Amino acid sequence: MNAPNESGMLIDGFRLKRIIHRGNMSELWIVTRGDISMPLVMKMPMVTRGYDPAAIVAFEVEQMILPVLSGIHVPRFVAAGDLAGQPHIVMEFIPGISLRTRLADAPLPCAQLAAIGGAVADALHDVHTQHVIHLDLKPSSVLFREGTQQAVLLDFGLSRHDRLPDLLSEEFDLPIGTAPYIAPEQTLHIRNDLRSDLFALGVTLYHLTTGERPYGNPTTVLGLRRRLYRDPVPPRALNASCPAWLQEVILRCLEVNPAERYDTAAQVAFALRHPDQIELTARSERRSRDSLYKVARRWVRGVATELDAQQSAREDLLRAPIVLLAIDLAQESDQLSDMLRASVLQLLNANPKSRLACATVLKTSRIAMDAEVDAAGQNLHLKHLIALRHWAQRLAMPAQRVTYHVLEAPDAAAAIVHFAQSNLVDHIIIGARGSSKLRRYLGSVSSQVVAEAPCSVTVVRLPGHGSAEESMPDC
Repeated sequence: MNAPNESGMLIDGFRLKRIIHRGNMSELWIVTRGDISMPLVMKMPMVTRGYDPAAIVAFEVEQMILPVLSGIHVPRFVAAGDLAGQPHIVMEFIPGISLRTRLADAPLPCAQLAAIGGAVADALHDVHTQHVIHLDLKPSSVLFREGTQQAVLLDFGLSRHDRLPDLLSEEFDLPIGTAPYIAPEQTLHIRNDLRSDLFALGVTLYHLTTGERPYGNPTTVLGLRRRLYRDPVPPRALNASCPAWLQEVILRCLEVNPAERYDTAAQVAFALRHPDQIELTARSERRSRDSLYKVARRWVRGVATELDAQQSAREDLLRAPIVLLAIDLAQESDQLSDMLRASVLQLLNANPKSRLACATVLKTSRIAMDAEVDAAGQNLHLKHLIALRHWAQRLAMPAQRVTYHVLEAPDAAAAIVHFAQSNLVDHIIIGARGSSKLRRYLGSVSSQVVAEAPCSVTVVRLPGHGSAEESMPDC
């Protein structure tokens, strides 16, 4: 058993300054080292008499996963010490506010809920694309960088990397996680479905909307498994001000079967940022839980037999991309429009769970003096939206798979790229008009999108003006 840690101690060249957290599984200390200027925090597992062995395995998991993660949504890894000495992980210390502090303010206004949920979904999508499923998402594991709405995910000790050994699955048979946030499939020891994180996000949004947890805080495995057959009280029954669209999002995240939830965190973020585009179902109007008869039937049938969570995290992301179709309503010819529709349908048919965002740009001046109506008195934004929907009718897409967006901006290419960045778009399809010396000199919208887009781009050209081409920038 190691001696207690004290301020001033030196561990592998790092000096302990002050303790900021002591929990059941670990301690967190602010530390310094002379050659590193950024603020640092050291995390040490609680290795004492009677310790939980899961704490050591979780430490090994986090020590394995954190170094392979990068980006703004995770703390930067600095160093680690193994179990032979004083086990520890040193990482960037990020000043900010834990999402847990907002629970006391629940219920939160819808705008704040949507902003928080969208930011957390962005962070989840980022780690999912890096082959990691968090599997212990909860308010205390989410930090918002000081002065920003940028979410950072912490505590990867219970996580699973799609390409690394799953130590927790190999060593423990019982569900592992934080009871209120564990997804139904996790109670069955299924740890390879990224949609488990979407369930935990749904629990968090439910709590921030109603002030209550949808499944309480069970302390037994039997209590945990009630969520396999017992639905929660609908949020609108507890908070009358909860809009239908928000209940739709929350209850979809909380579906027992992962196949009935959103397919990716990017889709959740998209829904929260575009509530007017959400296709409402019977979920949105519910005011009571399912009848005991229906619950009993579900229990007897065994919902567990319906779960299908065999895809890896990366495979799930590839099966459910968000596709942006950028349309120039003023310039697209019938022939180019037909080619665009064919390209979109080919891509969407190859990915049955993909989502389509149809967008057009309403150009405005840089000094914001444009008229909001045309000569006939029609609202220009509404006019463009109607025309966009009319253009897309021939795609014959199910309503739940397509959304429509009129982007008002002076720079069409910049607006398209910004929309793609803000909504975690995976692929852009855009038409290109005929080339000319002037256009080659000034640059076209499609060429700017190809150069600046954060994702892959397909440019569809008319015959005789170059063939369709695709650009694959680093995502």
